[in-house]
Amino acid sequence: MNPPGRPKGEYRSAQHEGLASPPPGRPKGEHRSAQHEGLANSPPGRVNEEHAPITTGQGLSYGALGLPLAFVALPLYVILPNHYATSFGMPLATLGLILLGARLFDAFIDPVIGRWCDRLFAHSPGRVLAMGALAAVVLAAGFGLLFFPATRDPVGLAAWAGGFLVLTYAAYSALSVAHQSWGAMLGGDEARRSRIVAWREGLALLGVVLASVAPTLLGLPLTWVLFCACLAIGWMAWTRAMRPRTRPSAQATDLWLPLRRPDFRRLLGVFVLNGIASAIPATLVLFFVQDRLLAPRSMEPAFLGTYFVCAAASMPLWLTLVGRIGLARTWMCGMVLAVAAFVWAATLGSGDTVAFLLVCAASGIALGTDLALPGAMLAGLIGQAGHRGSAEGAYFGWWNFATKLNLALAAGLALPLLALFGYTPGARDASALGALTIAYCLLPCVLKLGAAALLYRHQHQWTVKGEPA
Repeated sequence: MNPPGRPKGEYRSAQHEGLASPPPGRPKGEHRSAQHEGLANSPPGRVNEEHAPITTGQGLSYGALGLPLAFVALPLYVILPNHYATSFGMPLATLGLILLGARLFDAFIDPVIGRWCDRLFAHSPGRVLAMGALAAVVLAAGFGLLFFPATRDPVGLAAWAGGFLVLTYAAYSALSVAHQSWGAMLGGDEARRSRIVAWREGLALLGVVLASVAPTLLGLPLTWVLFCACLAIGWMAWTRAMRPRTRPSAQATDLWLPLRRPDFRRLLGVFVLNGIASAIPATLVLFFVQDRLLAPRSMEPAFLGTYFVCAAASMPLWLTLVGRIGLARTWMCGMVLAVAAFVWAATLGSGDTVAFLLVCAASGIALGTDLALPGAMLAGLIGQAGHRGSAEGAYFGWWNFATKLNLALAAGLALPLLALFGYTPGARDASALGALTIAYCLLPCVLKLGAAALLYRHQHQWTVKGEPA
């Protein structure tokens, strides 16, 4: 399909250039050789054709690993802070500093991990899969050790949490950056890229739903066993996925390559503002449910499940809208819906559980855009820059750096600030609950509106549906 406002012949020419023309500064013969290498490295039946539709089997093979990666993320980023505060009595200020330190360290190593992944891709996709297997083992072990610490001594517990958070986050980052880069290398127009990301993020949402109910229904020990099983299945499915066409490049060793592009810096700015706006409620949701709504703990899986099920169910609708108005405008629609949902949440109080379920549904629908669209926009930007197949790891390293920075700032700033304003878990004081409401509901709205304004201002940079390979 031809993008609006672009001559038919020009779009067709761009597609053919994407298949035939080498990136700037690279000899034509070298590019051709690299493409042939990509075909040679792909097992029969798994060659990536950039303009072919994504089949269900291809989507499942690539996206399956998204399920366990999201499964582990919910306990690590949402349940763990509440678990350490309520089960082990760790002070919020201490917990916030540990999370801030571990997440900042994790964020700063992501660009290095991205550069390492580019080198592995330049060697062969098989080398990437081997690294993924090792990272999966470390991730599974770290997850179990975090939730079942060997000590309850306050100092020892703080050291245990900090050390294993760093180890677990590093393994998670290596696996995530490699998996995201693999998907971006598959290429295609806006519709194809968004579907590739939607398979990964749709299965990720299924993982989040499982993680939201498993601790209550199964208990933490069996939840860990379930996670390990899903991780093994996801990695094995990944080995059967379409193989990307990679090409060795000196740019694969350039850590700062993405940050030298103004269009990437602007997209990253939108992603950071929007990400912090989403990370703050994710950190505070259980405190809001327990202390502001006074909801029974048995309702918590329903709230989280509604949120993530609605996000998964909304993805086909958002993808349809992408075909009509493009990625950037569709993402803006999701931001506006999220703001409306959190403004409503600010009006709720004790006992408003049914209303909060509706808030979870609306904000979950908005979440569908946050999950499926930014990664597709980044994949297009990489293609337009001529860096596909050689520098995806560098881009996604900085992308994940921003994601971790969002989470670090959310935990490291929101929790100590709440403690400063008198809020502690179990508080019933009006001023403390007012501070919780402002932090959970209204601060994210301000940040979301800022992200939407920045996206609106620069949307023309990310609306092209086809790009050179």
